[in-house]
Amino acid sequence: MTDGKRQILVTSALPYANGAIHLGHMLEYIQTDIWARFQRSQGHECYFAWADDAHGTPVMLWARAEGKPPEELIDMMNEQHKGDFRDFGISFDNYSSTHSEYNRELVERIYAQLDAGGYIDRRRIKQLYDEQEGMFLPDRFIRGTCPKCGTADQYGDSCESCGSTYAPTDLIDPRSAVTGSAPVMKESEHYFFRLSDFEERLKQWMASGALQPEIANKLQEWFTDGLRDWDISRDAPYFGFRIPGTEDKYFYVWVDAPVGYIASFRELCTRLDLDFDAWWQPGSTAEVHHFIGKDIVYFHTLFWPAMLMGAGFRTPTAVYAHGFLMVDGAKMSKSRGTFIRARTYLDHLHPDYLRYYFAAKLGAGTGDIDLNLEDFVQRVNADVVGKVVNIASRCAGFIQRHFDGKLSDALPRADLYADFIGAREAIAADFEERNYQSAIRRIMALADEANRYIDEEKPWQQIKEDGRQAAVHGVCTQGINLFRVLMTYLAPVLPFTAERAGAFLGVGVSDWRRIDDPLLGSPLNAFQPLLTRVDPLKVQAMIDGSKESLQPAPAAPSQPARAELAPEITIDEFAKVDLRIARILAAKSVEGADKLLQLTLDIGSETRTVFAGIRSAYEPAELEGRLTVMVANLKPRKMRFGTSEGMVLAAGPGGSELFILEPDEGATPGQRVT
Repeated sequence: MTDGKRQILVTSALPYANGAIHLGHMLEYIQTDIWARFQRSQGHECYFAWADDAHGTPVMLWARAEGKPPEELIDMMNEQHKGDFRDFGISFDNYSSTHSEYNRELVERIYAQLDAGGYIDRRRIKQLYDEQEGMFLPDRFIRGTCPKCGTADQYGDSCESCGSTYAPTDLIDPRSAVTGSAPVMKESEHYFFRLSDFEERLKQWMASGALQPEIANKLQEWFTDGLRDWDISRDAPYFGFRIPGTEDKYFYVWVDAPVGYIASFRELCTRLDLDFDAWWQPGSTAEVHHFIGKDIVYFHTLFWPAMLMGAGFRTPTAVYAHGFLMVDGAKMSKSRGTFIRARTYLDHLHPDYLRYYFAAKLGAGTGDIDLNLEDFVQRVNADVVGKVVNIASRCAGFIQRHFDGKLSDALPRADLYADFIGAREAIAADFEERNYQSAIRRIMALADEANRYIDEEKPWQQIKEDGRQAAVHGVCTQGINLFRVLMTYLAPVLPFTAERAGAFLGVGVSDWRRIDDPLLGSPLNAFQPLLTRVDPLKVQAMIDGSKESLQPAPAAPSQPARAELAPEITIDEFAKVDLRIARILAAKSVEGADKLLQLTLDIGSETRTVFAGIRSAYEPAELEGRLTVMVANLKPRKMRFGTSEGMVLAAGPGGSELFILEPDEGATPGQRVT
């Protein structure tokens, strides 16, 4: 590197290959993309590479339910993900899959280095086994009570309530999330990574400034508890890379997932003829920056750097964690229509709207972000359209109508232009530190100043006065140049609007180094609306498109409503029906039954198996973990597929328009519905 030019690789956490991208994902990808675009705007060599997380038990079960090879499904989802990213303006240089041969080669190479270094132990352990399904249970497919704080219904590896990590065998009253049955203990040989061997080196890495203060403080707790060896193997059946030299052992998904960062970049190096080793050898002057959610800090700040150290690779320059996305102050909800997929958003709204709103909210810490939809409409309309775009639209008409579409040869307020350029250093520092909300505040303060200047000069009045033509020309040229500076600062945030602005100005706005000299005497292209105001009706249409209705379909107008009703019953008869809140622990297709799904339901005191005719409306994977309502005292019904021990309530006309009843957040399994 010369002349201060940096070499930078940025990555985002890998989205799982068995589901669609939603706005919670997009928070991180937009945060990463803004930073990558900013680095390029400063003239640095910056690449953005990451991949789909394609391995693990969920993908295996998904493929089994679909009756298709997992490779076919993950390839299909990979294309969908890339389409969503492109349409949101995510400027990735390479997007791959952890199932690639590049990744297989690197995983095996890293494992071989760790094994040769004495960092891999082999020992027999007892683990939980689902006899009904015939498989050892991954951590996330075991649910039970946290052994540290006593919170019920927690995953087998960590507690969402207190943040503790533990072994699945430590859970109190564990149960299989696949079948709902109580698992048994079974012995198997497993492979362990000796994480504790890297304690001192990890502490040195943490002291390098690689982590946010709140994350570094959290790591101190884990060091106090003592670093435990990490189980890196899984038994067949499993979808992933087989461990060399074994017949039925596979690398745990969290082994090959972060290696996917390196593999995707290596793919890019092959395509662009870059020196891969120069970027990833110890002591490299290149930078590697990981953007992740705060829920996966443990893997990225302990296991991942330790693996790299043991295998002879460089460690990340920094790992940046962000908070979760809330919508209107609450967790995303399908029933309220706030669990919004990226594609649903794009079907209704411009991507730059969301990019701007997220930037205006994002700081450098790990606090949660709230997408308040009313504030979203008001802020985008007031800031981007009302302040920034408005400057260009106010000035362009005068330039086109009165001055042959050409800018004047001088600025009437060179000092004002210099003030705008002088703000560049502080705004750049904010972007560099990922303090986007501060950068946006500075930029909008400049936009206010530009609009104040135009309001004071009143070109719409001056143009009517004799001898004021040159003054109006200068005022509007000043306004256009201030707009150019603002759009240059905003280009990492608003790439689509910036591209349209560049087309209007006749010069690109992506390079911050090109704004030192104003545009003078040059022609402007015809002005086209750069970005229209957010339409609240389209926001509502997006919500409606995301909502799972809890209401039954209305009766057809041609039929009397009374004809749709069953015979009347008394309140005493209805009181006999015992409705209970149930959590869907597992869902799977029923072989030989086109309409049925087999559900394992937790009703608090016990689990039940229910066969429900909702297969046309739901994929099994999207039901797991959700709450619903069931008839708990329905007499068991013996079917050729098994015995159904209740009934799940659903509404709708049928087919794909069928919706299970889903209670609000806060309901707990076993609660009586009255």
